[in-house]
Parts: sequence; structure tokens; C-alpha cells
Amino acid sequence: MYINNRNHVFNRMENQSFAIFFSGIAPLSTADEQYPFEINRNFYYLTGIEQEDVILVLFKGANQEKALLFIEPVDPVQALWVGAGLTKEEAIQKSGITDIYDRKDYELVLSRYLQDSRAAIFGAIKYLYLDLERRDLRHMPTLANQCGQWMKDKYPNLVVASIHPELGELRSIKQPLEIQAMAQAIEITKEGIEALFKASKPGIKEHQLEAHYNFVLNQHGVKHSFGTIAASGGNATILHYRKNNALIEKDSLILFDLGVQYDMYCSDITRTFPVGGKFTDRQKAYYEIVLEANKRSIEFLKPGVTFKEWNDFGKKVLAEGLMKLGKIKDESEVTKYYYHSLGHFLGLDVHDVGNYTKPFEVNQVLTVEPGLYIADEGIGIRIEDNVLITKEGRVNLSKSIIKEVKDIEAFMKK
Repeated sequence: MYINNRNHVFNRMENQSFAIFFSGIAPLSTADEQYPFEINRNFYYLTGIEQEDVILVLFKGANQEKALLFIEPVDPVQALWVGAGLTKEEAIQKSGITDIYDRKDYELVLSRYLQDSRAAIFGAIKYLYLDLERRDLRHMPTLANQCGQWMKDKYPNLVVASIHPELGELRSIKQPLEIQAMAQAIEITKEGIEALFKASKPGIKEHQLEAHYNFVLNQHGVKHSFGTIAASGGNATILHYRKNNALIEKDSLILFDLGVQYDMYCSDITRTFPVGGKFTDRQKAYYEIVLEANKRSIEFLKPGVTFKEWNDFGKKVLAEGLMKLGKIKDESEVTKYYYHSLGHFLGLDVHDVGNYTKPFEVNQVLTVEPGLYIADEGIGIRIEDNVLITKEGRVNLSKSIIKEVKDIEAFMKK
């Protein structure tokens, strides 16, 4: 799979070009403590390697393509402290790349490949591609950003371009192994949600209930795909509530937005349920509106539909439900109680990369997550599923996680 992924990137590159990708380095937290290391997802997509401070270089000529990997050699002393890194043989097995070099030789080897004497092999190198993602001007420069400036100083004639958009489009089309990993993440998430149903009761703290979900993940040896939202009562009207420390009141709903990372691929599921096991009439009325929007929005998904068409459709269903209930008089008022998009791409990242301006394609995976946030009544509801787009339409990968009122109440009663 990783060889195929690299071949797709080669196809997007100009002749007489090269591309550099960094696995990343964990930043310093405080004193001698570092933040937990997270692999750069584009690097992982191209190599299958999860190790810190590894570099991938792709060279493309008119008649030849070559992949180089630079990795720290195994250090016996370091292995005693933090464990051994990958051997060259293990790196070859994981990535399918046979040209493996010591990390310390990166600049030397790179300079040799850029010498005029190599022009007979690749042609005179004209283009450098980097993963130049920047989400906020306030963020620190990435290794790719720094590399771009450094290479321009060394080789002023190079044309530097970002390959991040191309990688986003490639990653948005999921392969069978990727879909399989996401399905497994969803299956573990289901088990964790059922543990929450079983343990739910008023009079405990949100994080105490959340602990039952964490226990399931620990049993499976997997990580959260993002920080869990455990929001009871009015807290559920805060989209990214993260305190998870309030007392769960009697007759309240609790919203759990949570996920699992399995083989680096993510699930992202939301379920809202009554802590006492039974919805009040008012809670049920709002819940049924969101459930209707969830189910109809899933059915609306198919190849060729645009994000805007789909988002507008889900919003309209919510508005119609609120008008029927008498909560609003006009569709435009729905934004008082619903203020986010209907969903996003899902994959190696929870909010995965992809082109939202293009119509949806076969083998993309999206979340479908309509919600209503009625702050004046202390009710927040979101129902989120993970859906695969197919040639025939769509498949709800999380359909086995119950969401009907009768099913939730029956499960919790049992």
C-alpha cells in the first residue's frame, strides 16, 4: 500500500524534481519533558513508519524514480533508556524502501543527488516539493517550512511548491486496508459506548462515567483518536466542552463525542442518551429531530453530491423539525440552535484532509453529525456516524451502534 501511495505522489510530481517529507519531532513541554510524539500523517501515509526524526526523499527524473529514507541507526545505549528504534531491515520491511541511509548523512547524500554530475540520471533538478501545511500564522514553522527556506538559501534556482493539497486528495480516497482499520476502530468504539450505557447513572461526575470508556480502550491497547467530550445537561450545548468534571444531574442527557485510533486510523462517533435510562418528552422531541436529520443526511450522501448541497440539506431538515415543534418560525432561525457543519472527512486524522470544493467520490469516508443545542432548556444533542461513500450510494460503518430512542432505552433498562 505504501509503495502504491508513493507512486501516486510520483505521478503528481514534475520531472526533474524531488520531494522531502519529515516524520516530525516531539516539541519540548517543560524542563526535560517532551510532548507525546505524533507522527506526521502524510509521512506515515507514504512509509508506514511511526518513528521520530525520519526523513523521506523522493526523486523523479524523466526515466527514473527513487525513494530514499534517512533513519537513526540503532543505539544500544539509547535502547536501554527508551527502547530500540527500527533497524534498516525493519524499515525496509515496513516501507518497501530499499535505499536506507543514516540520519546523520542526510545533508551529504542530498547534496550529492543535487550535483550537476547527477543530471544524467534525473536531469538538472528544478523543483522541490514540501508538505507546506499552515493552519494558523501564529503556529511555529514546521520542519517543512524551515526546510523550504534553507533549501532556497542553498539553491536559489529551485522552485519550491507545496504538495500538501495533492496528498489531501489522495488520502481522502480510502483503500480496503484503510477502511478495514477504521471499521475496527468503530467496533471498539461501539464496545466503549455500550459500557457507558451500562454504567450511566445520575449523581456521578462526567469523568467518572468516562472512565468506563477509557477502560475498554485500555483493554484493547488502543488510543483515543481525540480528547473525549463528556458533556451532561447544559454542558452539551458547548461544542468542544472538555472539562468533563461536572456532576451528572437526574433526568439529564449526556453527550459523548469520542473515538478510537486503530492502526493509525480513526473513528469519530457521538451518541447522546439519558443518564437515567429514559428520555423525557421534551428531550425525546428534540432527539427525534436530530435523529431524522442524521438518517436522512446519510441517505442523501452519494458520489457527485457536493459538500454545500449536503450541508444545506441537513440544516433544512433540522429547521423543519424545529418549526414543526414551534421552537422557531423561520428556517433562518435554525442557526440559533445549530452552528456547525454537517460533517467532515475521516481517516488518518479525525478532521481528515480532502478537497471540500469537489463533489464527493467513491471510497471517501465522512462523519454525519447534525446536532441541536438548546441552551435555554439545558439540552444539547448530537448524533454522529461514520459513512463510506460507495458506487451504489453509501454504507454506514457505525450502523451497529444503537441510536433509536426505543433501542437506547431498552438497552439501558436491560
